[in-house]
Amino acid sequence: MPTPAIVVVGHGMVGQRFLEALAERGVAERARIVVLCEEPRAAYDRVQLTSYFSGRTPDDLSLVEGDFMERHGIELHLDDPAETIDRAARTVTSRAGRTFTYDTLVLATGSYPFVPPVPNKDAAGCFVYRTIEDLLAIEEYAKTATTGAVVGGGLLGLEAAGALKGLGLKTHIVEFAPRLMPVQVDDGGGAALLKTIERMGLTVHTGTGTQEVTVDESGAVNGMALSDGSVLATDLVVFSAGVRPRDQLARDAGLAVGGRGGIVVDDQCRTSDPAVFAIGECALASDGRVYGLVAPGYEMAETAAAALEGSLEGDVKSFTGADMSTKLKLLGVDVASFGDAHGAADGCLDVVYSDSRSGVYKKLVIGPDGELLGGVLVGDADSYGMLRPLTGSVPPVAPEQLVLPAGLGAPVALGPSSLPDDAVICSCHNVTKGTIRGAVTEHSCTTVPEVKKCTKAGTGCGSCVKVLGQLVNAELEASGVEVDKGLCGCFGQTRQELYEIVRALRITSYAALLDSHGREAAKGGNGCEICKPTVGSIIASLAPTIGADGYVLEGEQAALQDTNDHFLANMQKNGSYSIVPRIPGGEITPEKLIVIGEVARDYGLYTKITGGQRIDLFGARVDQLPQIWARLVDAGFESGHAYGKALRTVKSCVGQTWCRYGVQDSVKMAIDLELRYRGLRSPHKLKSAVSGCQRECAEAQSKDFGVIATANGWNLYVGGNGGATPRHADLLAQDLSDAELVRLIDRFLMFYIRTADRLERTSTWLERIDGGLGHVRDVVVHDSLGICAELEALMADHVAGYRDEWAETINDPERLRRFVSFVNAPEVPDPTVKFVPERDQVKPDLPVLQIRTLEGTAAR
Repeated sequence: MPTPAIVVVGHGMVGQRFLEALAERGVAERARIVVLCEEPRAAYDRVQLTSYFSGRTPDDLSLVEGDFMERHGIELHLDDPAETIDRAARTVTSRAGRTFTYDTLVLATGSYPFVPPVPNKDAAGCFVYRTIEDLLAIEEYAKTATTGAVVGGGLLGLEAAGALKGLGLKTHIVEFAPRLMPVQVDDGGGAALLKTIERMGLTVHTGTGTQEVTVDESGAVNGMALSDGSVLATDLVVFSAGVRPRDQLARDAGLAVGGRGGIVVDDQCRTSDPAVFAIGECALASDGRVYGLVAPGYEMAETAAAALEGSLEGDVKSFTGADMSTKLKLLGVDVASFGDAHGAADGCLDVVYSDSRSGVYKKLVIGPDGELLGGVLVGDADSYGMLRPLTGSVPPVAPEQLVLPAGLGAPVALGPSSLPDDAVICSCHNVTKGTIRGAVTEHSCTTVPEVKKCTKAGTGCGSCVKVLGQLVNAELEASGVEVDKGLCGCFGQTRQELYEIVRALRITSYAALLDSHGREAAKGGNGCEICKPTVGSIIASLAPTIGADGYVLEGEQAALQDTNDHFLANMQKNGSYSIVPRIPGGEITPEKLIVIGEVARDYGLYTKITGGQRIDLFGARVDQLPQIWARLVDAGFESGHAYGKALRTVKSCVGQTWCRYGVQDSVKMAIDLELRYRGLRSPHKLKSAVSGCQRECAEAQSKDFGVIATANGWNLYVGGNGGATPRHADLLAQDLSDAELVRLIDRFLMFYIRTADRLERTSTWLERIDGGLGHVRDVVVHDSLGICAELEALMADHVAGYRDEWAETINDPERLRRFVSFVNAPEVPDPTVKFVPERDQVKPDLPVLQIRTLEGTAAR
């Protein structure tokens, strides 16, 4: 039987979820899958797009595990979108001229930004807000701009405005509707949102449209003419006025489309051609709607994958509609809506709580029979995770208790037990309360991360994580496991609950909070070392809102601080203090480094690099590399192998030498381990850390192998990972001597190198390998396979044979010959390597970005 061919057009969030669904169902291993992606990068989290401006990199946003495509034999073609479909021949031809034959075609082309047809909409300085490339172009252009305007006050419009503000621009928001976020919130919610956003320094223009983008003599944006007759002076415009389904490819192929756009699909997401599916924002569902949220797109992806798998009889998955509820944080403001948020049903009533001073607005829509129909939450959406699953049922408590802040409602609290088992907790992955309960009772999950891994709940937008934790605790309690959720012996509330109480009741002192909300036995007392600094921090963070003095050492606040905060420095073992100046983003000029060095010299201070504990040097030409290495090697440096799948760093805290809490010399151990394992090549990069005590300042439990000091020796943790898929390391052995620790790490690393797959981190390997941690412990600690002597010998060979790659290169004239820009002209440096100044340093001088649009190609 020939291998079926599946061609997927589009590789966004929904396209990637479809591929994952095929892999989970075993379809990927039985078919040839080809993916045509228009963008130059694989699928990334478009929901979190704006976080790029907060420091997340495009790699951080990626939704594709490093070896996912290779592992499942999927062919991904980047920057090569589909151009034509021949349904009769069942072929797809890409922009690069490649032609692919399909048995099944899946269209996941998404949507495109709607740009109002106003004059000069394509002028230099006009952008849309849709892709990472859009953000890169906006970021670059904003460096020469002072004012920006966003056309559209919806979800993406507010995110775009936040991005422009973060780039240092004076920012305007222009919304044609009479309020912001007109689809999600009502007039009251829009008013609360408007007031909060204006407090942030943004200027909002509602009830007006854009008539024209004005330009200067060079054709660049210099203003906007609005429909109310006013003119905005702006030199950058972002259009975020909604999206439209990308259905042109389907139209050209003769597939049925809706009158207002969207590829018509049935309940299994098939188009008018049974061999073609459409999923996500490009599809017009059988209920006549185009869904613009990721959760419905994921459900469509699951439906199409199930149809391709050929579900068991009676188990046919259908997509007939989806929940349009949403919870977001826009410009730092929580906004959520669910169900019939606008009260369209006959005879419904509104229950409203509004606090204009703090920007909080909550409205519930209640039916004539008491049924919760929907709601709007602005400024405080913590209850969203509990309210949304109750939609369509009569809540077990009075509606006003559902909107009043903590401390102001009736004593009856609404908890996870109030939700039915069929209530959908995670709308992104359609996970019910019953499934979450089953993860605890049937799969022995005892923590939220374990339940996430088991059910996928909470791994999408993350809005359900809070209620997920409540459900896990509730189920553990029902099983007889006592879970005390209180902050400490003084307070029965969690830190989050205390925060809400302080905010809602404007409590400005620890004593007042303890007397009004503390446990009976603690009232009138002096508190404890847990809750005093916690409450002090809460009051300090809310000071502008509740009317408290924001200075942490003012009055009673001073007594709530711990030793370090009390002196605004870190107390060390001998009573001295360490001073840590802020270096934002890790970026620092040579001049500032000299200043720190001079201060340390003049005052006799000990200095130490923190964080990753290395300094990157960017901007060298290839012909300059040996010259730089020679100088570094002469000074005693060697390669850090940042370029290879090898050991990167072994971080450390200052340990017992300086720290009053340290119980072992973590610095010496970290140096010994790094020198021992330097240059060790492995299936993936290796990171390590050594903490001098259980306070874990070196973050050892997020590393491939991490070491934490105890009074009796060292604890060894393995399989940790940070990054896009964080994993807490597992304890392999404890209270080890120096020699025992090194011996076990030798064995662990060599066993990992020996058995891991290509590009497989230790975290993934530990979860994949048969028997998991238990098996690894048996092998590495107890020598169950009788190979430990061999593993130790392998490591001994590595240690004995280590050579510094930089030194080896600069001492070999033949090897040096490859470090030239042009083989036929080795003395000529690469003229394309250029730099421009930025923040007293340099950055690459990149060529002008070419942005492809529906109208053509525009320089940005």
